Amino acid sequence: MKRLLLLSLLLLVQLTTQAQDFPFAGITHEELDLKNTVIDSNANAIVLKEFGTARIQLNADDSRLVVTFNYHVRIKIFNKQGYEQGNITIPQRIYGDKEDQITNIKAVTVNFIDGEFKQTALDPKKIFHEKSSKYTAQTKFTIPNLQDGSIIEYSYQISSPYIFNFRPWNFQSDIPKLHSEYVAYIPGLYNYNVVLRGALKLSDTKAELNKECLRLNGTNVDCSKMTYIMKNIPAFIEENYMTAPVNFKSAINFELSDYVMITGGKVNLTKSWKDIDYELKSDRSFGSQMKKKDAFKDLMPEILKNTTDDLSKAKAVYAYIAKNIKSNGYIGIYSENDVKKALASHSGNTGDINLGLISALTAANLDAEALILSTRNNGELNRLFPVITNFNYVVVKVNIGEQSFLLDASVPLLPFGMLPLHCINGQGRVISLKKPSYWYDVSAGQKDYSRYNFNATLTKDGKIKGELITYSSGYTALKKRKAIEEANSIAEYVEKLDEKMPKISITQHEILNLDSLQLPLTEKYELLINSFDAAQMSKVFFSPFFIEHISKNPFNLNDRTYPVDLGGSSECRINIQLTIPEDYVLVDQPKDMSIGLADNGGRYLTKTQVADHVITFTQLLQLSKPIYDPSEYLSLKEFYSQIIQNQKTDIILKKTP
Repeated sequence: MKRLLLLSLLLLVQLTTQAQDFPFAGITHEELDLKNTVIDSNANAIVLKEFGTARIQLNADDSRLVVTFNYHVRIKIFNKQGYEQGNITIPQRIYGDKEDQITNIKAVTVNFIDGEFKQTALDPKKIFHEKSSKYTAQTKFTIPNLQDGSIIEYSYQISSPYIFNFRPWNFQSDIPKLHSEYVAYIPGLYNYNVVLRGALKLSDTKAELNKECLRLNGTNVDCSKMTYIMKNIPAFIEENYMTAPVNFKSAINFELSDYVMITGGKVNLTKSWKDIDYELKSDRSFGSQMKKKDAFKDLMPEILKNTTDDLSKAKAVYAYIAKNIKSNGYIGIYSENDVKKALASHSGNTGDINLGLISALTAANLDAEALILSTRNNGELNRLFPVITNFNYVVVKVNIGEQSFLLDASVPLLPFGMLPLHCINGQGRVISLKKPSYWYDVSAGQKDYSRYNFNATLTKDGKIKGELITYSSGYTALKKRKAIEEANSIAEYVEKLDEKMPKISITQHEILNLDSLQLPLTEKYELLINSFDAAQMSKVFFSPFFIEHISKNPFNLNDRTYPVDLGGSSECRINIQLTIPEDYVLVDQPKDMSIGLADNGGRYLTKTQVADHVITFTQLLQLSKPIYDPSEYLSLKEFYSQIIQNQKTDIILKKTP
């Protein structure tokens, strides 16, 4: 990440590359003949040219400052999979009674037919605008007449009434780009913090002085004209186990730090944490809600009647809030309704629930603080300067003796001390009513753990009958409890499991500790497995990998520039004991394996043994680190490739004459 102060670059020597837009629909034969091998032979489409400008201007209608952004792009479509690039969505923000205004939309498809360039323009009547939430809207259109080899092009202008966040620019997208260029005109009165994000480097940058770019109150203001260029940009491919793509795509972001008024005097907009602390603690929807312990004062005797120490008190309070205030589906760091109203209506957003939990814990004379964070799909936090709008979730930190526990009562199936996976995203900021705020690591709280014990017997009629007992904790248990809840009943949940195993029948079932969240979820199943080979009745085929079978590698890129973020460590153990008749012998089995990742990053073990007509199979899969660096990616990919290859082998038994 590089922090660039634009105003300090005004006197840089002008570079040779000139910032310039390209003629609309001015397609060349070179572009027409371009193959997808130029950057990525797997590409379904490619950006030929992309150009954008942004500048601060006065709105002629109300004389307010706006950021005016112009965008122009030309894309070549290689095949039908690339047609998706013709479905355009332009996001817009809503700021109270103001909204980003989009104008000058035009789009065209150019095809080369019978030796001629033929254009199909977008019908303006087929441009649609819709409000998607209280704070966002979007404009959509589909570029017409797409064919293999089509070149599409579109441009638009968007004006934003909010100049704090200058228009960002994304160099990287889901298709490769040959040339991406962005020009930012920033008045000398304004100083923005500028961050280059992502693994790729700029091909070129330039700073120029642009005279009299803006006139305010009769005074001409000069601008810095900043040009950023990146070429031959690979596509950003999203893969499993990652946080928000915005964290890793190469992009330029701007945030207003301070500005100078025409009349003189400097105004600082970048606040300190001391400022943020004061604002949050005095906010009616945040700090005031943390202080409402009186709402729970009369309830405490009943809530705490069976408790013996501070930890049991905290668990009792947590269980009460999780049971009595259900999530309404909305998240945020602020209380939406008010803690008292949420308690009375038994419903609220994450702010209502978890700020209410802080008040209840405080009423129980426990030390509870708020921890605000950014969820995994919201992006990482910039710790260089505090921006409260980057936080979108609040949880609770309760301190008991030398230990601290992170709690989220808005997810009622979570055990005490465990956060949902979407919260595991680096660090959060603890907001305390008693002391200054501070950064705190946000971790899962417990290992993701599974254990399977299968004791079975091969009968003389070729059936395998046995009992499978599973023990699950961590996110595995949470996922299963959610699935059971969504299935409406245990019987329906088991029926869905049975449908997923075509050669296996579940004849009996029992699930324990469903509501005892601190205990492992325990499942007991009586299984009947059809194992005979239909063509050779003397042979029995049994896959010991019918449990937690891995058929597809979750890691398929040739290279990955962003971490593999699992959220937490995990462990899965499988133990199988299969008793076979005396007239059967083992003729094939999975290869015994012991492989590991560097620096104790994980291991995979399998072993098959036979003694006294009992086949014992064991498997262990451990991933010991919550996050793997991009440099470890290829090793992790190969690790899974070997596991998948090993799991293709069955235990094969043959009946002796």
